[in-house]
Amino acid sequence: MTKLAQLRAQRDTVAKKVHDLNNKYPADQRMPAPEAAELDKFLAEVEAIDGDIAREQRIAQLAGENPDNQHDEALKAAYRAGTGAPDESAALRAMLSGGLSALSAEQRSAMQARVNSDIRAAMSTTTGSEGGYTVATEFSKTLIQAMKAAYAVRSVATGFQTSTGASMLFPTADSTQEEGEIVGQNASATVGETAFGQASMDVHKYSSKSIALPFELLQDSMFNVEAYISSLLNLRIGRIHNRHHTVGTGTAQPRGVVTASTAGKVGATGQTVTVTYDDLVDLEHSVDPFYRPSGKWMMHDDTLKALRKLKDTQGRPIFVPGYEQGNPGGAPDRLLGREIVINQHMPVMAANAKSILFGDFSKYLIRDVMDTTLFRMTDSAYTLKGQVGFVAFCRSGANMVDVGGAIKYYQNSAT
Repeated sequence: MTKLAQLRAQRDTVAKKVHDLNNKYPADQRMPAPEAAELDKFLAEVEAIDGDIAREQRIAQLAGENPDNQHDEALKAAYRAGTGAPDESAALRAMLSGGLSALSAEQRSAMQARVNSDIRAAMSTTTGSEGGYTVATEFSKTLIQAMKAAYAVRSVATGFQTSTGASMLFPTADSTQEEGEIVGQNASATVGETAFGQASMDVHKYSSKSIALPFELLQDSMFNVEAYISSLLNLRIGRIHNRHHTVGTGTAQPRGVVTASTAGKVGATGQTVTVTYDDLVDLEHSVDPFYRPSGKWMMHDDTLKALRKLKDTQGRPIFVPGYEQGNPGGAPDRLLGREIVINQHMPVMAANAKSILFGDFSKYLIRDVMDTTLFRMTDSAYTLKGQVGFVAFCRSGANMVDVGGAIKYYQNSAT
């Protein structure tokens, strides 16, 4: 077991003690002083272990294991034996390694069928080593799953796929204040028209930026070029998606969840970089009870760091550390009993910052159009360096189509 794994196991053990002790008394009963002190000791121990984990992760990064070191990490992952990938993945790997001319007759026929229905225009080139390629369906599904696992908004939003990029308009209505009536015998019912609006779900073309790969690696039978491309697509496209899904303006880019949400609580004067327990309670209850059962918190990790020391009126910590969900009885970190989603594209606490979100994030929709398209480039700019170039394009959009206040934000004070 590595040192990092040992630290995580140690954190799980202490975190379970926190859960057991915190749940020992009802919510309306103040915890006895000795046990409250013991709880504080456990929490301090968790915080110390978290510091050790952060240091170990930093050491790993300096040793070249940093996931942000995109090419090194992707190349390392790509050196592995085959895993019995489906035929369509084999076709993709053949195209990446040798171009369209490397495809077998069966693979070319299957790909042409996809081209006819998906990306006819992308195949306009007749050069055998270049051209577009619709990513294998299994590859595309794996890419989306990886982005859901790694990027905050996709992990909690509702995603769907369309076969075209045509503009989509969703009807919107706020029914949280509407109700019926009692009418007397032979009396007429009152007219109660619902005011409908519209929210658009336009798509935007995203690029992975060009990726250069030495041809020596393509010639190496032990090098899995598919794994390499998959890793970089996840990193490059996933990050820009998550940024726009969080703080996108809605002009020439998706409207982010922060932009689309409404104010639930504004901090009092002086709270430019702080938030109180009462603020969080007010924020939670600013969301209509219809949405609250599925409510989650979303914030930057620096904001969570500031919240970890807050306590409720009974002197209990409002943050309860989780432990590995794979263990029996495991649980995620929770704030006021609600799940926490860490999003590093969320604004950190500062004057006027919309730093904390609460609500039902399934009401935020993410639309992906068909599959990702890859292009292989072997023009002189790459050939003179002994490289082959790749670039990927995908079309995607996102917006909040619910106008009933499913998600609200806490905004720090201006002064």
